[in-house]
Amino acid sequence: MTRLTYCLLCLSFLVCSSLSAASLTVTITDTQGFALGDAVVELTPTSATELPPTTPQHYEMRQQDRIFSPFVLAVPQGAQVDFPNLDRTRHHVYSFSEAKPFELKLYVGKTESPILFDKPGLVAIGCNIHDYMQAFIYVAKSPYFASSDDTGLANITDLPAGEYSVTLWHPWQQAETAPTTMMINKESDAVTLTLDVDRQDKPSSPPGGFGVNLNASSHVGQHAK
Repeated sequence: MTRLTYCLLCLSFLVCSSLSAASLTVTITDTQGFALGDAVVELTPTSATELPPTTPQHYEMRQQDRIFSPFVLAVPQGAQVDFPNLDRTRHHVYSFSEAKPFELKLYVGKTESPILFDKPGLVAIGCNIHDYMQAFIYVAKSPYFASSDDTGLANITDLPAGEYSVTLWHPWQQAETAPTTMMINKESDAVTLTLDVDRQDKPSSPPGGFGVNLNASSHVGQHAK
C-alpha cells in the first residue's frame, strides 16, 4: 500500500465517522412538566464491548460564598477535579461515597493537587465545617453524558449510530430509575425525559458576614478546562 493510498483511506474513515456521528438534545422535566436542572443523562452503547477512551480533562468544584458550585458536576471516569476555595473562610471538603472517598482538610485557595475520580458512580460532597454545604459529582462510565441547565436542556454530541442504554439521575429523585433503551440513527434528534422528584431548595449562600469573599467572582474559571 502506497503512502497516498493509506492517507486517502484514513481520510475516508474520518469523513465517514463524522457523518455517522449524531447529536442528541434532551429536555428533562419533572412529572408536572416543569424543567428540571441539575439532572444527568448518560448513554451507554448496548453492543459495545469497549467504550472509546475519553480525553483527560480538569474540572472544578468551587467553594464560593460558602456554597459549592456547581451543585451537580458530571465528569467522565478518569477526570481530575480541583476544589478551589474562593472564600476567606477555610473549608474542609470530604466524601464518604464508595465511588471516591477523600478528604481535603481546612484550607483556603487551591489545593496542591486535584482529586482523581477513577471509578464510576455517585459522589456526595460535604464540608465538615458548614453542614448545609452539599454538592454531587456524577462520574460517568460512558463518554456520552451531559447535565441539564436551568431550562432542563442537556446536549450530547458525537454519538455513533446504534442502540443505547439511557440512565437518568437527579439528587432529588424519589427512587432509582431503571435504564431505558434508545436508538440513535440520524444526525440529530431530540427527546423529552421525565423524572419523579421531590423538589427542594438547593443550598444557597447564607447572609453576608465573616468569611465571604465578595470579590471572588473575578477569579471564577470554567467548570472544565
